[in-house]
Amino acid sequence: MKLLRPTLFALLFFSVAGCNTGDSDDAPVSSVDKSFPSDWHFIQRTFPFYQADKFVYRDALDTIERKKRSAKQAPGSWDFEGPSNVGGRIVDIEFDPLRPDTVYAGAATGGVLKSVDGGISWLPVFDDQNILTVGDIAVDPVNSDIVYVGTGEANGGHNNFAGGGLFKSVDAGTSWQLSGLVETTSIGRVIVDRENHDRIFVAAVGSYFSPDPDRGVYRSDNAGASWEKVLFVNDSTGVIDIAQKPDDADVLLAATWERVRRPEGSVFLYGNSSGIYRSADGGESWQELGFDNGLPDPATLQDGTGRTQIGRIGLSFSESSPDLVYALYTDGFTIIGLYRSFDAGLAWSRVDSGSQVTGISAGFGFSWYFGQVRVDPADPNHVFVLDGLIGRSTNGSNTWSSTSGTHVDYHALAFDPSDPDRILAGNDGGIAISTSGGSSWIPVNGLPITQFYEINFDASNPDRLVGGTQDNGTWLKEDGTWDFIFGGDGFYSILDPTDPNYIYAESQNGNFARSTNGGASFIGATNGISSTEKRNWSTPAILDPHDPTVLYFGTDKIYRSTNRAGSWSPVSPVIVASPQGSRLGSVTTIAVAPSDANTIYAGTDDGKVWTTQDYGDIWTDVTAGLPRRWVTRVAVSETDPQTAYVTFSGLKWRDPQPHIFRTRNAGATWEDISSDLPDLPINALALDAFMEDIIYVGTDIGAFVTEDGGLSWSVLGDGLPAVPVYDLKYVKSTMDILAGTHGRSMYRLDVTQLSTAIDNNPVPLAGEVSVYPNPFSSSVNIEIPTHAQPMDVTIYDLMGRRVWFSDDVRGPIVTIDVTTRESGLSASGVYLIRITESGNSELVVAEGSVLRVR
Repeated sequence: MKLLRPTLFALLFFSVAGCNTGDSDDAPVSSVDKSFPSDWHFIQRTFPFYQADKFVYRDALDTIERKKRSAKQAPGSWDFEGPSNVGGRIVDIEFDPLRPDTVYAGAATGGVLKSVDGGISWLPVFDDQNILTVGDIAVDPVNSDIVYVGTGEANGGHNNFAGGGLFKSVDAGTSWQLSGLVETTSIGRVIVDRENHDRIFVAAVGSYFSPDPDRGVYRSDNAGASWEKVLFVNDSTGVIDIAQKPDDADVLLAATWERVRRPEGSVFLYGNSSGIYRSADGGESWQELGFDNGLPDPATLQDGTGRTQIGRIGLSFSESSPDLVYALYTDGFTIIGLYRSFDAGLAWSRVDSGSQVTGISAGFGFSWYFGQVRVDPADPNHVFVLDGLIGRSTNGSNTWSSTSGTHVDYHALAFDPSDPDRILAGNDGGIAISTSGGSSWIPVNGLPITQFYEINFDASNPDRLVGGTQDNGTWLKEDGTWDFIFGGDGFYSILDPTDPNYIYAESQNGNFARSTNGGASFIGATNGISSTEKRNWSTPAILDPHDPTVLYFGTDKIYRSTNRAGSWSPVSPVIVASPQGSRLGSVTTIAVAPSDANTIYAGTDDGKVWTTQDYGDIWTDVTAGLPRRWVTRVAVSETDPQTAYVTFSGLKWRDPQPHIFRTRNAGATWEDISSDLPDLPINALALDAFMEDIIYVGTDIGAFVTEDGGLSWSVLGDGLPAVPVYDLKYVKSTMDILAGTHGRSMYRLDVTQLSTAIDNNPVPLAGEVSVYPNPFSSSVNIEIPTHAQPMDVTIYDLMGRRVWFSDDVRGPIVTIDVTTRESGLSASGVYLIRITESGNSELVVAEGSVLRVR
């Protein structure tokens, strides 16, 4: 076993057990324009061509499955760290029509959850699948053990990930099988025919990244065994919603949505092909409805470029009055109006009075992100509109009220079939329940679906965690309980390892703040940073590992603070280009070498990597030899400032591209170490502090590890759902990996078995002293060669407290039985060992590294 790292002490390791999650009653509210995270997500994955192979995720899943079948999976099981009291984006809710206490909920990137107590408590039931992005759920009305899940979120907002088709369960969610439509990418609605449950309709939105022929309405007449496309408009127009007439299953309405990205990444959220189609023969033929039918006049909705500003449309029939159907029209930003038909969609009229419905979307400005309408199954005049808030009318749309006191951004609403006054609504913060017909709402806890961007931990107390989340702000875990501490969308956060009162948090676009009272309050902490400089949606902010009073922050240049973010000064020139009108132009990642404070690396969104070896005096572009992709992370070797790693985003376009590189000469040259990694964007990177060849990465579908410096890669651990992993942190003191997932909260994995290999051969320390076995279990042997003077052996914990001591040791072997209380080593953790001449602690005989596994 080789010497791991020369240090003042040697290290002994114990595994860490267990953790608890807690609840907080406070919940933040976010109403950030969803086009920003959408662009951030899209551009980094498609830069510089702004296109992507729609099958890239499917191909990557094949690679992952092969690794699992060939046992290429690193040992260990992930433990859930929480939170489950924060929630995340819910895209659909469906009651079991025959067993109303059973409810299914679809999380945007967190899979399917099931409740058997009417929505009070929830458990994941879709985790065995490799695709956990959900578009819609449908329960068979005849045999409710049959459940369908259409994958691929269809809302078209931030952080959409491609789906993998339609899945079917015949045992109420216990197991699932793929039921086709793998090319559809994102699914907006699934309907099981109430008269013939073998007939299924699927609304396929298709790809949001590029033109896609696999859009439209698909029909199966054999319960999903085969499919026929029965409605197709064009390769830029998908179908976002379908509604079936309650008393005539052959009458269908389909809402089409034209949503196009330009080559440079900008988005049209509306178009000439958005509208409503009607079928009276079960989808065999379709009639396009329009102005002649009483729907919005395209001539009055032009944007000046010849495009009609009709965007997403939501549809809903009334169960109690089956000829009555509502259609909610949106443009690219707000609600156009609510329309109603009394003859199943042949003739329409606008029913909302002026700004009452459109006012529900006021202040939000992205109604395309919601665009749905629901009708109380027992009362055709009781109507709900989903937007940033829930709009509610109890008199057929004459007057409206809106929700308050719950989270914003509503995507789902479902009525209890046994009690229509009991309603479940899904939003960007989870689920809310009303037992009063929608007049009041109570949020539901227990949803492990939080979407983290960045996470961190307290180096002096690794159970103290923090992280920034999409839609739900920044949360701190102390004493097993997660609490909200900072608003907006949460990103980088830092816990000072020397003073727990200092906490740093950030919301979107570099809104950086500091707390000096443990998170009770925050004040802005960007004094000296120009507000005109471009900042990334997720602006990097890090702590110098050598000095907790020193921080770094990235705009289009690098800033340094030497007084805990009291003030900042630039330490680099502009290192990223920002062409006029471009969304690019910001630093995306910063890393300081753990062994040399003078060495700093940085990456940018235009694919550049820079480094300084002199504390920022001179910066060098070291991009040569790297692909032109968005840089996601840079990490530096624990012991060698010349050795660094860089990772890239990017979805395959035509040819596969490597995503991780290593330099051993400060960027003079780079080598691709992607090897057999799935061809996926890498979002997260962490280096093992003890074994140089062990590297951890987080991708759009899970986490991976190499134990041989990149020659081969394995799935990291067991039990982590196949979700996007946006951040990884290596906890040196406990030898754990923390994973911040974008859809299933935070996990922890004990990687002792990776970082160490039990070996009875002595581990040489400086001075020819050896320690074995390494790591050890019940006892450790310290072998001390003949020495002129007796020696003192001292063992400390990482807080510097002495836990074991023996003086006047003359060798040749000292054996410590760690199972006894007297050893002081019974607790899990990392320990430090130091051997000095007796009576003279300055004369160090040996120092090095040795680890212990409990």
